[in-house]
Amino acid sequence: MPETAIFEDPTGEGPRIELEKFTVDDDLSDSELRNRKIPLPDPHYVDLGMLYRFAQMEQARRHGTDGLVPLHIAVRGHMGTGKDHDIEQFAAAMNLPYFRIPLTGEVRDVTLIGSTRLQGDGKGGTESRWEDGDITRALRGPALLNLSELNAAGAETLFALHALLDRYAAIDLPNGETVSLREDVRVFGTMNPTDLRDYAGTQTLNKGFADRWVIWEKQFPGRDQIEEMLNTRYPRLKSEYVDAIARLTVEINTSFEAQDTEVRVETPLSLRSALDRLPTGLLIFADRNDPLRHAWEDFVLPHVDLFDRDHYETVWNAVVRTGPSVSPY
Repeated sequence: MPETAIFEDPTGEGPRIELEKFTVDDDLSDSELRNRKIPLPDPHYVDLGMLYRFAQMEQARRHGTDGLVPLHIAVRGHMGTGKDHDIEQFAAAMNLPYFRIPLTGEVRDVTLIGSTRLQGDGKGGTESRWEDGDITRALRGPALLNLSELNAAGAETLFALHALLDRYAAIDLPNGETVSLREDVRVFGTMNPTDLRDYAGTQTLNKGFADRWVIWEKQFPGRDQIEEMLNTRYPRLKSEYVDAIARLTVEINTSFEAQDTEVRVETPLSLRSALDRLPTGLLIFADRNDPLRHAWEDFVLPHVDLFDRDHYETVWNAVVRTGPSVSPY
């Protein structure tokens, strides 16, 4: 019997979704590589709803009419909201080899698609051989392809991907070969919002390219959600610290999204800080009088622009002022 992945709606509103997992055939020439690229489920991962939405789209794709054109999902959100982690965990749940390809401005279409190169023929001479690029390699077998930082890619890269993402659903290689989008390949993407924030190298997506995606927004998590994530990762972390970290994170990120420049901070408190850096700092400074303050100074403030630190300190004084006095763990 095929293995099944089960997805529950965190809101409790939608029905349970059960999807048959993908398999990597042993007769593939690179089956060993693809099996190694299947991510492991993160035991501390908390689905805030995005994984369930991915499952809804997958279910629609499998049960839709024969004429349904595959839709590709792009997740847009600020740094540290967990966009790539969501996509990776969907690959883990569905048993799909995960290929994450950052589309920086330095990446060229030949890197992604491939090119003809001279190689030794074993007889002292050379011969021309086609070498797959990163995207082409992923497309040749079961894969979840995550095109990370979509709005940082150069124009030539985007145009090279147009045909793959529309009804044609294939890439024509310079060597004359056509690589079609397989039934067991899923294409995702991520991007930061295009606003006045400091996301160096980003740009507004070409409208023709943007129209090839279903774009979903990834918001900062709320207080209850952050508490759930902290309790899942650190069951021994005292509730006073869980509460303080959650309130600090929400207040900083509310200020980050504010329209009033007088109260707005320009650096969000990412989930990396809330879920990784601060708990590590608490472990290191557990024997100090105010462990949370020391963790804040050593693991959060160094990531904040100097002109933002006054705002961060204002939030600290309003929310915490003095951290819990009990031992963190």
